Amino acid sequence: QVQLVESGGGLVQAGGSLRLSCAASGSIFSINAMAWYRQAPGKQRELVAAISSGGTTNYTDSVKGRFTVSRHNAENIVYLQMNSLKPEDTAVYYCNAEIHEARTMGVYRYWGQGTQVTVSS
Repeated sequence: QVQLVESGGGLVQAGGSLRLSCAASGSIFSINAMAWYRQAPGKQRELVAAISSGGTTNYTDSVKGRFTVSRHNAENIVYLQMNSLKPEDTAVYYCNAEIHEARTMGVYRYWGQGTQVTVSS
């Protein structure tokens, strides 16, 4: 089994910054893509940012220029640096990763438990 543990969420004023971290642990052979999703109250979950094993990134339009996703492969960690935060960024942020398990060599999608980001006006 693999676990994704998120940290870094919290309350911040508009214009401020937060950095989210997601650490994968367990029986891991390799990690393919890692991504951040978010879900605001009354809204569907949306993809915020994604990064491939080779470092290629993709962002939803609303966060381009403000958010940066990166990964430290040796530590199985993905980060989401969030700058110039806006109230509309308020949501629960979820880490997602496609992981080759070392024990079975199967490929599975895993989700973190979510971390709350609240941006005040």
